Amino acid sequence: MDSDLKEKQRRKMVIAGSSAILLLLLVVGTVATTTYQAEDKPNPNPSTMHSTSKAVKMLCASTDYKQTCETSLTKLVNTSTPDPKELLKASVTAVINEISESFSHSRLIKSNDSRVQDAINDCWEMYQDSKEDLVKTLDKIIDTGLEHLPDQTLNLKSWLSAVFFYQETCVDGFPEGELKNKMRSAMKTTKELTSNALAMVGQVSDILTMLGIPSFSRRLLSVEDRPVMKRGYPSWVSKRDRRLLKEYLKVKLKPNVTVAKDGSGNFSTINDAIRNIPLKHDGRYVIYIKEGIYNEAVNLTSAYANITVYGDGPKKTIVTGNKNVKDGTKTSHTATFVASGDGFMAIDMGFHNTAGPEKEQAVALRVQSDRSIFLNCRMEGYQDTLYAQSHFQFYRGCVITGTIDFVFGDASAVFQNCLFLLRRPLAKQMNIVTAHGRGYSHESTGFVIQHCKIKADKSLHTVENHEVENYLARPWKAYSRTIFMENQLSSFIHPAGYLPWDKDFALNTLYYAEYNNKGEGSNVTDRVKWPGVHVIDRKTAEKYTVANFIEGERWIPGRGAPAHMDLYYR
Repeated sequence: MDSDLKEKQRRKMVIAGSSAILLLLLVVGTVATTTYQAEDKPNPNPSTMHSTSKAVKMLCASTDYKQTCETSLTKLVNTSTPDPKELLKASVTAVINEISESFSHSRLIKSNDSRVQDAINDCWEMYQDSKEDLVKTLDKIIDTGLEHLPDQTLNLKSWLSAVFFYQETCVDGFPEGELKNKMRSAMKTTKELTSNALAMVGQVSDILTMLGIPSFSRRLLSVEDRPVMKRGYPSWVSKRDRRLLKEYLKVKLKPNVTVAKDGSGNFSTINDAIRNIPLKHDGRYVIYIKEGIYNEAVNLTSAYANITVYGDGPKKTIVTGNKNVKDGTKTSHTATFVASGDGFMAIDMGFHNTAGPEKEQAVALRVQSDRSIFLNCRMEGYQDTLYAQSHFQFYRGCVITGTIDFVFGDASAVFQNCLFLLRRPLAKQMNIVTAHGRGYSHESTGFVIQHCKIKADKSLHTVENHEVENYLARPWKAYSRTIFMENQLSSFIHPAGYLPWDKDFALNTLYYAEYNNKGEGSNVTDRVKWPGVHVIDRKTAEKYTVANFIEGERWIPGRGAPAHMDLYYR
């Protein structure tokens, strides 16, 4: 028997022997937010307890909450089920039940305070979103062969990261005080187990390698790995490129319905068009929105998947509103346009919130859609203009204007060839471009701003002597992550670069990085000296390209969207 055949047989034996261990790993990954009551389980067999404990300890070693991990996982693996898929299905049923119990604590709360009622409603919405992402996680695990699981790590972590963020959002929605503390306590175990699940899913490649299967580890793609044709989408820098791309997309896109304010389309409002989307529609549903200003709040919920909206240009087709926090609306509810259904796409559209700087938080666009794409769009507002809430998102050739934290959220989002315009805030206020909300180190989320321009609009140019300070980022949550690479940064950017959120909060845990930026604002000599602020090399920067950070090659080109998959400059 030759050496190759021996190696193949050895690997088969390793895979067979390690399946049980990996099943434990995967079950915990999908059981992100469940706990088990001891009285519901039979007493463990003492003869198997010792070996089980060793496996559990190995799997829990990478987690932040090891005791929680070991307790829940040990109880789970004592269940005797011959069919691995049936075990996984049972575990997900337990997840849904436990999530329901955790989130249901909000519905036990009685209050006449409208803020509390809004928080309760939001928690129930977050519960529904959590269930959807856990189902997707389970489906992906069941449908993926053992040897290909490392290749699905980003997908699994993206969905589990969203589940964690929904738990955080539920708690954050309550006013400070006793009720918020009760919800925080109700979510404690589920948040710990979600964090543990994220850690373990992230260790799939390492465990396979430890078991002698190194070839299954996921490898980053570099420029040299990629065919030239996949780098060949034209840049949207010039007007000519914009025109050519627009013509290409318009020819390819055939609308199912047309919205026109003048009555020349199928509907006169965007919401009428949405209400008439067939409940069962195969393929992509395209809505063409003719030139006009549409003053309406639009909410494309998760029920509406694979929707494309396109207009006549970001300054011609505009969806506008003015909801804001100052007048009593919660931040997430102020959004003029909400896109939650997976696979959303917007082209040549404008999204505005005209509340103004004096009205505090006022969102123009909130995006929860997984694998969403925005091309040649304009998001215009002041504080909290764009809420990039969760999942994979890609923005290309867009203009985003604002003042305080005007791009915020916990998505894995890449902004490419975009223009960020700093506007004039209220007196004594500062501008901050981004505020990313990554809450745990094991989350896969972050903002990547690549080959963009960050500059001041004309309202800020009228301020004498750079009276308004402008920063690139501040940490909304403890593990906030934002990468700036290959951008043009104007002189308006403060030399320190970054601003604290509250005293020393997150300064040791955040991750802010810069690579190969240009312009007067790119000088890193006087950047803040926090442990989490870095100037990175090319190899590290490659982790944050479209191809590697959001796996863009898998889903962006298939929709005809231009995207540069790697770094621009060698």
